Amino acid sequence: MSGAPVPLLVGATEPPCRAYDVALLDLDGVVYVGSEAVPGVPEALAAARAAGMRLGFVTNNASRTPEEVAGHLSALDVPASAAEVITSSQAAATVVAQRLGPGARVLPVGGPGVAAALEAAALTVVARAEDEPLAVVQGYGRDVGWTALAEAVVAVRNGAEHVATNADATIPSPRGPLPGNGALVGVVSAVTGRRPLVTGKPDPAMHAECVRRTHARRPLVVGDRLDTDVEGGRRAGAATLLVLTGVTDPAVLLAAGPHQRPDLLAPDARGLLTPHPGVVADGGGWRCGQWTVRRGDGPLRLGRDAGRAPTSADGLDGLRALCVAHWVRHPGTAAPVQVTADGEAAATVLRQWGLPS
Repeated sequence: MSGAPVPLLVGATEPPCRAYDVALLDLDGVVYVGSEAVPGVPEALAAARAAGMRLGFVTNNASRTPEEVAGHLSALDVPASAAEVITSSQAAATVVAQRLGPGARVLPVGGPGVAAALEAAALTVVARAEDEPLAVVQGYGRDVGWTALAEAVVAVRNGAEHVATNADATIPSPRGPLPGNGALVGVVSAVTGRRPLVTGKPDPAMHAECVRRTHARRPLVVGDRLDTDVEGGRRAGAATLLVLTGVTDPAVLLAAGPHQRPDLLAPDARGLLTPHPGVVADGGGWRCGQWTVRRGDGPLRLGRDAGRAPTSADGLDGLRALCVAHWVRHPGTAAPVQVTADGEAAATVLRQWGLPS
C-alpha cells in the first residue's frame, strides 16, 4: 500500500490551467476581497488564459449586473466581458422562468442585478405585493431594508413562491465577515414560516447555468467556501480547487464533511498555474513531500523529514497530508482534528494554521 495514491487531494501532475478547459471562479474571497484584488491573482489569471484556459466569473452576490461585475474586474486588471460573468440572479431567473413560464410576474428584492436578470429572462418585474407576483426572488443588496422585506413577506404570505439567489449568511470584507443574503432571507422565512427555494451555490442549478453559459467540458470550480463553492462543484460533478484567501481556514477545512472536501488546495488562485503534490500512503500514515502524518489510536502526529525534498513551494504540503489522514479516519462525518506536533517545525505550522498542538 505504501506509495499508493488516495482519492482525496490526489494532486495533479500538470497545472490545472492545462488539465481543465474552464475555471469557474468565485469572486469575493478569490479574485478580490472588498474593493481590492487579491495580490498576484490578476497576473495569475492572465497567465492561465495565455495557457489556453477560459475563465468564468461566478458570484452568489446578486446585487450587480454582469456588466457592472465585468467593469469592476476590468478595473482590477482582470479583463472580463459581461458574457463571462455568471450571477446567482441569472440562475434564479432561469429556474423561475422554467417553473412559471415567460411573462410570469415576479417581485425582485435586492440590488439592481436581480431585476435585470429577471427582465433578461422575459419575466415581468413588479414592485408590490398587490401586483400579485407568482414569485419573490430575493438576492443580496446593500440597500435592502425593512420596506422591501415587508413587501416580500406579504407577497409570500399571499402565495408567491420564495426564491433565494443564495443562502450565504455572510460576505467577506476587509473588516471581517458581514451579513450576506442568507441573513436577510432568514428574516422573510422566519416571518412567513416558509423555507425558500435556493438556486445559487451549492444548488446544482447555479453550476448548470455556468456550464451552459461557458460551454465547459472539463470545468474546475475555484472558491474559498466549502458550503457553496466546493459542495456546489461536487454536486455538479466538477473538480474543485479551494483557496485560502477568503473565509475558509485550515481548521475549518479539516473539519469538512465528505461533501465539502476539495480535490485541490492552494494558498490563492495562483494554484491554477502549478502542479499539485499528491498525498500517498506511507507505512502507518500519509505523506506529502517532507511532511508525514502518523496515525494511531490517539491524536494524529504531524512531523517533517528534512531529508526529503519538498514537492511544492506553497507551504501547504503538511496541511494536505493532515487533511487526508483526518478524512480517512472520519470518512463519512465532519469532525474537528486532534493533532500533536512531532518536532518544532510541526509545532510552528500548527500555530500558523490556528490548530492546537
